[in-house]
Amino acid sequence: MTRFDTVEPILTARGVWKHFAGVQALENVELELWPGEVHVLMGSNGSGKSTLCRVIAGAVAPDRGELCLKGKAMEFADPAAARSAGIAVVYQETSLVGTLTVAENILLGGEPTRGGVFIDEQARRRQVSELIEAFGRSANMRAGIDAFIDDLAIDQRQLVEIMKVIAQRPEVIIFDEATASLDREEVSALFDLIRALRAQGKAIILISHRMEEVFGIGDRITVLRNGKTVASTLLAKTTRDEIIAHMVGASAHHQSGRRARPGNDQVVLRATNLRTTRVDNISLELHSGEILGLGGLQGQGQSDLLLSLFGAEAKAARSIELSGSLAKIHSPTDAIRYGLAYISGDRARAGAFGIRSIFENLVISSLVRRCQHFVRRRSAEASLRPILETLKVKFASVDQQIQSLSGGNQQKVLVSRWLATKPRILLLDDPTKGIDIPAKEDLYALLSELCSDGASVILYSSEDAELLANADRILVFNSGHVVKELKGEEMTEFNLYSAALAHA
Repeated sequence: MTRFDTVEPILTARGVWKHFAGVQALENVELELWPGEVHVLMGSNGSGKSTLCRVIAGAVAPDRGELCLKGKAMEFADPAAARSAGIAVVYQETSLVGTLTVAENILLGGEPTRGGVFIDEQARRRQVSELIEAFGRSANMRAGIDAFIDDLAIDQRQLVEIMKVIAQRPEVIIFDEATASLDREEVSALFDLIRALRAQGKAIILISHRMEEVFGIGDRITVLRNGKTVASTLLAKTTRDEIIAHMVGASAHHQSGRRARPGNDQVVLRATNLRTTRVDNISLELHSGEILGLGGLQGQGQSDLLLSLFGAEAKAARSIELSGSLAKIHSPTDAIRYGLAYISGDRARAGAFGIRSIFENLVISSLVRRCQHFVRRRSAEASLRPILETLKVKFASVDQQIQSLSGGNQQKVLVSRWLATKPRILLLDDPTKGIDIPAKEDLYALLSELCSDGASVILYSSEDAELLANADRILVFNSGHVVKELKGEEMTEFNLYSAALAHA
């Protein structure tokens, strides 16, 4: 008998379903959380972990299912209602106010007052100082309580976010990849705090892909796959390989990716000792006609590498050769003129000019590539039409604003924009976000044709099956490093996750 058999769970999720446009994010998910436990939640990219946590935290309403807190069925209208019930979340993306100080952020909305009206500044400073004394100093909390958030480094912001949540004194705390931006000393201090909270009877849900952390702090684990609960057990009774097998499925041990294209030894891009704020000392080669995949968990430096190659990472240190000659790429304009194209799945930040027409969005990259200021409308449309038809873009007129299209069709327009430049090298940063399955197949068929004609591709995809099905080789990332290269029969989902988690 374990200690979890002697008490009632503080939180229970039963038969939780959630569907987003075209995606079944959660399907009949089950989860039980006990007081005084650290419950690890794991799963591959897109397995439903964050969606489940957002349901528990009141940020997303489930389509059906039941959420019980202390045995009572609960329906949270919003995150504020969940916080009032004693549930708090530490997200990887902070929710701090940059123009306020550390002290102001930590107690924002819960400031001590005098007479119930005026903020008691002396009491606020004392409370924040006590919290930093208990946690922040041992975690190398360098910033003072009067420092502004905008002036802090990312790890310091994450520490403030954690203290902000702890200050609310919740009974259930969800840490959603909260350790991703912390160093070892800071993680160690956080885990000391989590152990103290566990000893107080607090219930902790921890999302992490670092196996050392999982086994070092966790009591039990629940694994999600494709939005379903596939395993729930004591960590003392399982192993790392068993967890990975649950994450990817038994058949994934032997399912290899696509067969590699005919070999070509011609190196079209060589990057040496590439460094950015998120990438450390990476060197790679890309061959003619090859699709080189970038694998690993999300946010491990894949996007930063692509942006650096495209000249969009201002602080990058890089040495890039194209077909044996040193390339001077200091900006995206330089990259485009060298024949590079960058396609991102993040349309809002790296793609669409919303109020401009489809036609203007289509031709902008071609104008930069050719150093032109004007375009011949008729000839441009004639060259663009076949690409639009191949990707089955749905629109009434190329003169309508791109923001009038669905998200998927906007993404197809952006893909068409770059294909029109006839690039030598395509840098694809999760390019199929928001695109339906047939359109994805059309895009990869088109990429295969381009590779047959001598173009080359570096591809990052958050969908592992997509990466395995289309890449010839995969470089697996972890914490800004390439930890393994997979090729041939090694390219299985199991090996991909095993490599991604090997140093985690």
